[in-house]
Amino acid sequence: MAKPLVAIVGRPNVGKSMLFNKLTGRRTSIVEDTPGVTRDRIYGDCEWCNRSFALVDTGGIEPTTENDMLKFMRRQAEIGIELADCVVMVTDVRSGVTAADMDVATMLRKSGKPVAVAVNKCDSIGPVNPDVYEFYGLGIGDLFEVSALHGHGTGDLLDWCLANFPEEQEEEEDSDVIKVAIVGKPNVGKSSLLNRILGEERVIVSDVAGTTRDAIDSEFENETGKYCFIDTAGMRRKSKVDDLIERYSNMRSISAIERSDVCLILIDANEGVTEQDTKIAGLVHEAGKAAIIVVNKWDAVEDKQTNTMRDKEAAVRQGLSYMTYAPVVFLSALTGSRVDKLFQVIQDVHKQNTSRITTGALNSILADATARVQPPSDKGRRLKIYYMTQAGTKPPHFVIFCNDARLFHFSYQRYLENQIREVFGLQGTPVRITIRQKGDKEE
Repeated sequence: MAKPLVAIVGRPNVGKSMLFNKLTGRRTSIVEDTPGVTRDRIYGDCEWCNRSFALVDTGGIEPTTENDMLKFMRRQAEIGIELADCVVMVTDVRSGVTAADMDVATMLRKSGKPVAVAVNKCDSIGPVNPDVYEFYGLGIGDLFEVSALHGHGTGDLLDWCLANFPEEQEEEEDSDVIKVAIVGKPNVGKSSLLNRILGEERVIVSDVAGTTRDAIDSEFENETGKYCFIDTAGMRRKSKVDDLIERYSNMRSISAIERSDVCLILIDANEGVTEQDTKIAGLVHEAGKAAIIVVNKWDAVEDKQTNTMRDKEAAVRQGLSYMTYAPVVFLSALTGSRVDKLFQVIQDVHKQNTSRITTGALNSILADATARVQPPSDKGRRLKIYYMTQAGTKPPHFVIFCNDARLFHFSYQRYLENQIREVFGLQGTPVRITIRQKGDKEE
């Protein structure tokens, strides 16, 4: 059974994201004194009194807006409310009850969910702020005086949440879930691909570049396995990152790469590999993550010929020449074409990224490779390679012991890597090789 879910809702800029971060103990949601920063539903784990549950932070609700983006945000908040076991409505004691607060309260009253009103920004300790009593006029739920900044009153609020959860049942942890980060520059279809995979309007999709600003986790399971997809904000060039919110978003995307197992690097089929694509792919490569190059918007490519896909793949390979190991998948998130083929590729590259090769097998390959191509020499001193072993996975990390590391030319290191790949595959994953000379200790 899924963990209980608490939705945090309210009008824009009342401190929802700050409360979310305080309760989860992490800076998962972007906090900025700008209305509309949080646009999608952001999930996080929380624990209170030995009970684990999930929190969802939603975008600010503007019930009467005609703005398209604000309509999207309202719809995301509505979905969060529908999925939640109970709801925390955040208000601002400094501004008092506004017309927007009354509209949100009406929406929550119709939902039929248990509601707590968290009157935020009560930052001082002492007698109850008399301005708090005004919020009883909303006519919904229980009232709590809280400070998202300092944490005052959050214990009582969490006690209320626990009291409104369904009965606890034993839950098995999934250790076989593959975390998949969807990365790329803005407007290449990352959110569209996630929505296509999940079969629901999980995240906002818009032609406006930069719609997604947070990294969003979504659980998914099918016949191939269990996944946690992370939709990230499009990473812009540093010269384009002109405000604090965009910088936070880029940091979130980099963090999403770090905590993922597999990265889907989305490329626009019409634009091909751009300079920004190479930088994003470079982050994935340096992080040692399993990678799949996903060429999206294939449906939008006109005048397809017999060799169009082969030529496009060759161009992608040339643009990302340092990632020759990564498979290339052509698909259309809009139509769903070839999206189903993605799952088996994810399974394959994850398996290769976590694979372990025995020392005996490695040294057999090493002996054959050195017999075919002699190790290099310099000024009469020849490189002697003693043995090779695998030190770790994610990515596969090999340690080679030799007589003098200075003689181990990069080209010969690349040759040995190619020999390992030729025998063991290792498709979709970078390989790390460390050279140690006689006298160094093996870790």
